[in-house]
Amino acid sequence: MAKMDEFISFDATGLAALVRQKQVKAIELVEASIERIERLNPALNAVVAPMYEQARKAATGEFPDGPFSGVPFLLKDLGAPCVGVAMTMGSAFMRNFVPDHDNELVARLKRAGLIIVGKTNTPELGILPTTEPRLFGPTRNPWDIHRTPGGSSGGSAAAVAAGFVPMAHGNDGGGSIRIPASCCGLFGLKPTRARNPLGPDFGDIFGGLVIDHAITRSVRDSAGLLDATAGPDIGDPYWAPPPARPFLQEVGADPGRLQIAFTTQTPTGLKVHEDCVSAVRNAANLCADLGHELVEASPEINGELVAQAFMVLWSAGCAWTIDGMGLATGRIPKQDQFEPLTWALYEMGRQQSASSYLLSLTFLQRIARNIARFFLKHDVWLTPTLGEPPVSLGAFDSSPENPLQGLRRAEGFVPFTPICNATGQPAMSVPLYWNGEGLPVGVHFVGRFGDEATLFRLAAQLESARPWAGRRPTVLA
Repeated sequence: MAKMDEFISFDATGLAALVRQKQVKAIELVEASIERIERLNPALNAVVAPMYEQARKAATGEFPDGPFSGVPFLLKDLGAPCVGVAMTMGSAFMRNFVPDHDNELVARLKRAGLIIVGKTNTPELGILPTTEPRLFGPTRNPWDIHRTPGGSSGGSAAAVAAGFVPMAHGNDGGGSIRIPASCCGLFGLKPTRARNPLGPDFGDIFGGLVIDHAITRSVRDSAGLLDATAGPDIGDPYWAPPPARPFLQEVGADPGRLQIAFTTQTPTGLKVHEDCVSAVRNAANLCADLGHELVEASPEINGELVAQAFMVLWSAGCAWTIDGMGLATGRIPKQDQFEPLTWALYEMGRQQSASSYLLSLTFLQRIARNIARFFLKHDVWLTPTLGEPPVSLGAFDSSPENPLQGLRRAEGFVPFTPICNATGQPAMSVPLYWNGEGLPVGVHFVGRFGDEATLFRLAAQLESARPWAGRRPTVLA
């Protein structure tokens, strides 16, 4: 076995079993992953920082005996400091920044036995739901190289869809795991707030909006990886309720008869593309066929106020990030070192008052409690993941006269996913539908706070009823 093409039908759990059973060596998997990256990445631009020599050294040395020992993996180049490897966050300002430590998540990924072969592309500071940074250029969707793979974990999603690795790291502050999972036909779970640690550098990010996990091909990989990384770190300000049992045990467990509410209406009244509506209707019918009770309903949400409050946190978070980058590098951030949209958002954030930030946080917390009451009656809430199928690259470009234009355009693309960042609830994009153009259109399932278990049970049932592992992009096959 010499090429990743020979392993492409395996998920990470399957590859780990091959290594454990000595049917294949870790170095063979690493070399196969490198070969496929080298062959296909020039067309996709998903991997921006190869770590080949580190990976080869890890694969031929004594790596930890974990659930994913010997399996190649990719880190998103944002929010995952890895000792000795540059972390640019998609920004030229950080081009030469090299962390002197692994954060706790990366340490846990390594302890799980994963072998990191590189870092993936991300929009500057992860701001947009596409992956087109000025620093590295656009990542292309393997299903159609003229379209976005989503963002901000678009490099990771494109890499998994193209078979570079079976799963890759992502993080999610407004949908950045679920958006690219939808665009690339993959499974993407955003865990409950504080399920995974952000230390030692952070207690929380953007008032609790941001959480790390991964984009995977299989449900069991997502569950098994979360088992390996979840749990509080020393000094964490708060943490998610502990699960009743390992998440991997939920995969294949009977979900029972779930009360599933569904909607295709956005909280802001924006129109949803007919393909996304069809995807939800199709998923609702599938759930009904599986014995679940479906009702068309959604919680009462003042979408405009949520958008306004979210933007206060998003802009303040951008200012916090750039000021923090200045402290970390010992340099003063300047306008010409950043993309126009990023700098405009930075200036907006600098103008926010302390009281407007706290009022926005309070409002979002109140909305979270209102939505939690909705889940007293319903087990799961089903919506489109996105308002549109994958759009063309360049759709979020801004003009010099209106540098925030791309961010405003994003509101129609991601009308659903940010709600779960505000509430902290777990949510997943599941690849159950492809449109007439052959593009993946994910559907979005939201669970109760702390209840990834129900989502994993349901996801595994859906995966069994309508398998997606065999659906792969043909553009780069």
